[in-house]
Amino acid sequence: MSNEKKGVLAAFFAYAIWGAFPLYWKLLEHVPSMEILLGRVIWSFVFTVLAVVIFGMRKDLLADLKYLWTHQKIFWQLACASFVISMNWYLYIWAVTHEHLIETSLGYYINPLLSVIFGVVFFKETLSRAQWVATAIAFIAVIILTVNYGTVPWVAILIALTFAIYGVLKKKITLDATRGLAIETMFILPFALGYYVYLFSTSQASFLHVNTHTDVLMIVSGIVTAVPLVLFAKGAQNIPLYLLGFIQYVAPTIVLILGVVLYKEPFSQVELLAFSIIWVALLLFSGSKIIEIRKAHHKSA
Repeated sequence: MSNEKKGVLAAFFAYAIWGAFPLYWKLLEHVPSMEILLGRVIWSFVFTVLAVVIFGMRKDLLADLKYLWTHQKIFWQLACASFVISMNWYLYIWAVTHEHLIETSLGYYINPLLSVIFGVVFFKETLSRAQWVATAIAFIAVIILTVNYGTVPWVAILIALTFAIYGVLKKKITLDATRGLAIETMFILPFALGYYVYLFSTSQASFLHVNTHTDVLMIVSGIVTAVPLVLFAKGAQNIPLYLLGFIQYVAPTIVLILGVVLYKEPFSQVELLAFSIIWVALLLFSGSKIIEIRKAHHKSA
């Protein structure tokens, strides 16, 4: 099997796992969202550090930490990225466990377009006319949903915004996926452990206080978090970015299907119209990107 095919499969499975995440977090509905987040941070750190040791990357991890410490700007940039992705995780967990799956899906559909706007603002990237039109079309869909809900879809916007900010902060930082997750969770670890001390001292902790099933799910959340990240890294290394960008829509599509079909969240004709408009925007955006890359490839050939 060629490297590109392996890359496509790895990326597809990464996004499929991310899309299926709600099935996992729903099993922990009886645990407060904040505690699920803290458990996820702690156990992700434990398992990624174990993976680093098992795969003989201990020296590399120490070299990464030394590099970050001697480059303070990158160190604080990564610390900020860690807090932003933790906010994103919290919003996602809260949304899933509070019947906001469709809005979560919307957030991850909007995210690529928001990332594009951030690219223009922060990195002086240029957009074609088709890409500007696609962004405007998606914005119209959000306005339709806002009018339909009678309120701004804050969950979707905040999920998209935190992930886009995370992308901006991480753009210039190149770290191996496993070691990167170990370092990012390390930044949040003191806060997570401190909060757990508070939960245990006030008898509010679910971990070790509900049942073994809950404890196992909390611990395994660390592996569940790490596996798709490693798959994603393998995919990103072996396939072009535009292809990776196209595959990323697998995750919100699975979330949307789960929300409508499995969990019977209300999905009106207005929402179907808004989502259809977003799909048109994404097709226009992705299509123009593919044409752009092919033109550039032919020119350089």
